Amino acid sequence: MERLFEQFRVYLLTEKRVSNNTLEAYSTDLRYFFDFIADRALEPTSLSPADLKEFLAILKKQDLKARSMARKVSSLKAFFGYLHRYHGIENVAESLMFPKLDQRLPQCLSEADIEALLAAASADHSQAGMRNRVMLSLLYVTGMRISELIGLRMTDLRQDVHLLAVRGKGGKGRLIPVPCEIIALVNDYSQVLAHKMQAKNQTDEISYLFSVCYGKTIKPMTRQACWSIIKKIWAKTGIQKPISPHMLRHSLATHMLKNGADLRSLQMLLGHENLSTVQIYTHLDTSYVRSIYDAKHPRS
Repeated sequence: MERLFEQFRVYLLTEKRVSNNTLEAYSTDLRYFFDFIADRALEPTSLSPADLKEFLAILKKQDLKARSMARKVSSLKAFFGYLHRYHGIENVAESLMFPKLDQRLPQCLSEADIEALLAAASADHSQAGMRNRVMLSLLYVTGMRISELIGLRMTDLRQDVHLLAVRGKGGKGRLIPVPCEIIALVNDYSQVLAHKMQAKNQTDEISYLFSVCYGKTIKPMTRQACWSIIKKIWAKTGIQKPISPHMLRHSLATHMLKNGADLRSLQMLLGHENLSTVQIYTHLDTSYVRSIYDAKHPRS
């Protein structure tokens, strides 16, 4: 089983090109499953759908939420689908059903909220304040994921054509248009960053746009550090509503849709593989849809 599991991990990384987060999620789920079959002295070739359903029933008794259960099912389906395709082992997970999920509409900020957030960041004129302004501006104007933001390299900005090269999930790349003023802001910041590292006698090459010194090593900022910065700046706005880095991404999609962008363009901008993923934004602002209906429908 351990050998098959390691081969499956290699398959996920090389052929499916999943993200590290997805790889670790599948690995964690399957480790629990391997413990389950080890306790019962079962082998992969002797498993039945009933065995998998028993495993899921045990998990369900732990009051796992539907989305957590759905991920467990997805992990089993991916693993046994791989075993069937490459090792001729029966796919006993094929008949497993996903639990019904409630549709959760992504939360977003208003355009006024975005202005307040950027204004709060711009009020800090220190080097760190400049970095924070660049981070927030890029998150909103490009719709990047936070993992994509901290993975940006100095060479990813195509200044001559005003584009930013972004590496998304599974290493899939895309080019995102960037406004001229944001490009100028990034250029100014990169020069400040270079001077900062020189002042600290850092001789390593600065690869990442949001580099941080850890001892004598230059590394990209962590997701946790970036999230902490956003939370602190948001608190300065005094707006009493929750925020998350992903809300900036949702906000851009919603605002662009309201201003006439089509779903296909949003799909390309956000780096979604399926068009259906971005269709959820059409349900976000029913009041806006109502106003358009009342203004444009001939019988309204």
